[in-house]
Amino acid sequence: MFRRRFRMRKNVFTRIVNQLRESNVYFQQSPDATRRLGPSPLQKCTAAIRMLAYGTSADAVDEYLKLVSSTAKECLSHFVEGVVSQFGPKYLRRENTMDTERLLQKSHIRGFPGMMGSIDCMHWEWKNCPRAWKEMYQGRNKTANIILEAVASQDLWIWHAFFGTLGSCNDINVLQRSPVFSDICEGRAP
Repeated sequence: MFRRRFRMRKNVFTRIVNQLRESNVYFQQSPDATRRLGPSPLQKCTAAIRMLAYGTSADAVDEYLKLVSSTAKECLSHFVEGVVSQFGPKYLRRENTMDTERLLQKSHIRGFPGMMGSIDCMHWEWKNCPRAWKEMYQGRNKTANIILEAVASQDLWIWHAFFGTLGSCNDINVLQRSPVFSDICEGRAP
């Protein structure tokens, strides 16, 4: 139930909430001008994640979480900044030499020498596509679609992601090799 509603595991959600509460004053519950406690860190993070996961407006969390739209927008802004600052150095980074060597070694053991990850492409239906753009984003099934292309390694790290429109690359997929990967492939130590 939790994973379906929030599109993530509960332990990941609580880890994010706890990390933001410890590192960012905005996510600490404090009294307002009338000495009543303001929204909890759980409310603030839930508002931000629900808006991101479902693409809803700030008004949509009003009834569910009892937050006005201006507070929900502020929660989203602080949430994004907090996640990038706290988790960015580990999860939003380019690959390094150790990552590349580890991926190449695992692939070689599994019988795929030289493979960094698997590429996958999926068509995402855009339910709220503006009427004026419907034909531009129309896919095979006559609905508006956006394409997500991703390269992931066996340990589910995403090394490349691209959102685009149908036919925007004329169905040509080009993955650029990083300088580290090029050096390893050519036998030079970085």
